[in-house]
Amino acid sequence: MNTATKLSGFALGLAAVFGAAYGVGQVTGPGAPAAETRHDDTGHAGETPHGDGTGHGDTGGADLPGGLLVSERGHTLRPVAAPAGQFAFQITGPDGAPVTAYEVAHDKRMHLIVARRDLSGFRHVHPEMSSDGTWRVDSPLAGPGVWRVFADFTPGGGEPLTLGVDVTVPGALAERPLPAPATSTTVDGYTVTLAGTPQPGRTSELTLTVSRDGVPVTDLEPYLGAYGHLVALRQGDLAYLHVHPDGAPGDGRTKPGPEVTFLAEVPSAGAYRLYLDFQHGGVVRTAEFTIVAGAAGGTVTAVPAAPTPTSTSAPAPTGGADHGVPGHGHD
Repeated sequence: MNTATKLSGFALGLAAVFGAAYGVGQVTGPGAPAAETRHDDTGHAGETPHGDGTGHGDTGGADLPGGLLVSERGHTLRPVAAPAGQFAFQITGPDGAPVTAYEVAHDKRMHLIVARRDLSGFRHVHPEMSSDGTWRVDSPLAGPGVWRVFADFTPGGGEPLTLGVDVTVPGALAERPLPAPATSTTVDGYTVTLAGTPQPGRTSELTLTVSRDGVPVTDLEPYLGAYGHLVALRQGDLAYLHVHPDGAPGDGRTKPGPEVTFLAEVPSAGAYRLYLDFQHGGVVRTAEFTIVAGAAGGTVTAVPAAPTPTSTSAPAPTGGADHGVPGHGHD
């Protein structure tokens, strides 16, 4: 069986297990009823929240990666109505009331990550919370498609949680395939290379090396408490993996580049999309890779993100106006 056939089988298996195929939860236009939801909340104009594709309910999620459940340990992610151009949501607690107490993790109380279901669009933003427990931010959903919205947070006095829900932005949509593997990628004049051999079921090191014009970058700036922030999503069900940096700025051993090392544990073989945020010269940039975990011989390679489409029906490129590349915010 060739590699393509194996990966196809992997993706189909994930869809069968988690019910998270690309078409789940699509609507025909603004205001259409949400599919497979247990609550009556609706998103802001032109965006409709949908079920998480895992049957809802609070199953505890003890054996699942993050982001597959809309409810876990009594906490539920609920998109709420917001003006056009904004995205709003609440986290409700075991008593059904909005949570208002959060711990600071990676320099923020709330990390909101969104990714299009085909993994061709990605944003990482930090909303602000009002006194009633509603989080608001300029909408990070850049273009038509089914987007997975992840809320990564730690409730006051509790353990870290990542909850996920699908939100559909209506409009013409062209799905894009995951790029084929390669060993490096470029973003805004920087070259980022990836080394590491993730294997399912155990912790592995992933080392990303940053250079510019062939010169190693040795003065990376702290971002979210580290010299880099890495998000990993599994192709098919978009399981959200917690990837931790090895070391921290000011610990006496961690250098500010060119290498940034992360400790990652992938739950299964197959394709994953990686998004590395790093800051240099006061600007945050995002390097995107695809890795294939559990490949024959233990090899893993990385791939550059596909070129930015010019069609208005495709998602905006990753990157943000605040760091020179539109579409990817880090506010």
